[in-house]
Amino acid sequence: MSAIDVGRERANRAARRSVWSDALEAAMWLAAITGIAFMIASGGFTVATAANWWNTLGRAIGIVAAVMMMTQVLLASRAPWIEKVIGHDRAIAKHTRLGKVAILLMFVHLILMTATTAAFDDRSFVEQTIRWQDYGWFMLFAQIASVSFLVVLVTSLTAVRLRWRYERWHAVHLLVYVGVAFAVPHQFLEGTTFVGGGVAWWFWAALWTVSIGSFVVYRLIRPLLLTGRHHLTVESVDTLGDGSTSVTIAGRDVARLRAQAGQFFLWRFLSPGLRWQSHPYSLSAAPGDRLRITVKASGDGSGRVAEVPVGTRVMIEGPLGIFTHSRRAKSALLLVSAGIGITPVRSMLEAVEPGDDCTVVVRVRSRAEAPLLDEVEELANARGATLHVLEGQRGATWGTAELPASIGQFVADPAATDVYVCGPPGWSTVVAADAAAAGVPAEAIHREEFGW
Repeated sequence: MSAIDVGRERANRAARRSVWSDALEAAMWLAAITGIAFMIASGGFTVATAANWWNTLGRAIGIVAAVMMMTQVLLASRAPWIEKVIGHDRAIAKHTRLGKVAILLMFVHLILMTATTAAFDDRSFVEQTIRWQDYGWFMLFAQIASVSFLVVLVTSLTAVRLRWRYERWHAVHLLVYVGVAFAVPHQFLEGTTFVGGGVAWWFWAALWTVSIGSFVVYRLIRPLLLTGRHHLTVESVDTLGDGSTSVTIAGRDVARLRAQAGQFFLWRFLSPGLRWQSHPYSLSAAPGDRLRITVKASGDGSGRVAEVPVGTRVMIEGPLGIFTHSRRAKSALLLVSAGIGITPVRSMLEAVEPGDDCTVVVRVRSRAEAPLLDEVEELANARGATLHVLEGQRGATWGTAELPASIGQFVADPAATDVYVCGPPGWSTVVAADAAAAGVPAEAIHREEFGW
């Protein structure tokens, strides 16, 4: 295949991914509109009095909130068809944004339904709130769900997250799935829209089945199957000069995982202190019959990786992420990294094809603190890639005070270049913005962020 044909195929793939990404979001709104249409068809659109009007609005908002919750669970399910379309980072970002809006809408729904039902029953708002359980166990479950959602919403606020370790925040955040489980029954047992086994019931049941079913299959069942199939164990643990730790994992038929350079897994080391924690670490070497990760201590979990005994069993979820050569849309390649973000860049560099137009830029505070820099230098030389090391304190640009950086310095034709960026969220945002300003097309800017 000629270079022109390769470029055309890459551009077509990028266009198809964009279409599918838009279609996923459109499907969410179509499902919400269809749910509201079923509500109207069932006689749920009543505006005879002010209370009826507000009740109708509350029910419609509840349907929209539920569809957003379904989508949120689906985005977090790590289903391969979701991951391949928008990538893990974007899926989780959408999951977070939708979750906050869905919870707020759910509370609006709860307030409106409580207030209007109180008016119908000639009770006060407070009395109606404490007597919801009179309507059945499923309404009591709905109240439990609302408490779970409230805890998740409060702990998701930036001010709270900044004070918590990832492990603690993640454990509390799992309450969102408890809330979803407790919220679902009343949707089928209360009201008239989705009750009775008709078309509306089957439509709503199908949506929840796809959402929760994907979560159960890919978050719970698949990791167990992978563990049994591949029998992954820690083969070696090596402490590097900069203080980071490289862990090599071996197992049966590792190639069948079909991992690509630049991807990551969620790793659970079945050793004391780590068996209940799952952390995302990128592959720091191109995958083959072994997998390797390199971890810089930044929290409780990453700090204990250096202590993992050789022979420890490992559970995984993945491979995840679209920070790979398969996402390329252009002919030239620019790999930019900072800090531990060098890990997927190093593995992608190892997988560069002979004769590929590749440039690598590594931002480091000092060589002594830079993980894998010696390996990157060796690989760049072997692959014929151009390497730039920006060493020093952060300056006004995404480079250093001594070596200001801009994308235009490193590539001859930004419009014909794929730019891959991996590093701290704030820094990578600046690099991506600089790439866009230099003329790199949006579909050719690829980011992998290390943050939560």
